[in-house]
Amino acid sequence: MATPVEPPNGVWAPGKHYYRIWQTVFEVDTKYIPIKPIGKGAYGVVCSSVNRETNERVAIKKICDVFGNRVDALRTLRELQLLRHVRHENVIALKDVMMPATAPGFGGGGFKDVYLVYELMDTDLHHIIKSSQPLSNDHSKYFLFQLLRGLKYLHSAN
Repeated sequence: MATPVEPPNGVWAPGKHYYRIWQTVFEVDTKYIPIKPIGKGAYGVVCSSVNRETNERVAIKKICDVFGNRVDALRTLRELQLLRHVRHENVIALKDVMMPATAPGFGGGGFKDVYLVYELMDTDLHHIIKSSQPLSNDHSKYFLFQLLRGLKYLHSAN
């Protein structure tokens, strides 16, 4: 579960609140209520949340130290540039981007972390593939069809 915590530097930023999720502090806009962690990977931690303004369930991915590695920073930039322009049922939707207000040097010096807000999916392909429930050929074909449809859309959008 997401646990409310004090800001890391002890100063509350207007419009922000702080939660601990899997030993990671999330600093998110007050319109989002983090609920529980749903994943952890090489680029950060993902939690499910609710947008208070729309009552929509979303996923928030915190990318820590986004500029610490040039290659990772470029990947994140490409992801942002791509997803902010595409709208397709087979490509995940980027809903919002947040930056922390409490970052060292904020207001001119930069920031370290970025929060990407996506539509919340019921599951992901990794969990389906690793599931003990066998996949029928029809299911495999349908998943492949969805992947190829999304890929075709991305290619057609350049």
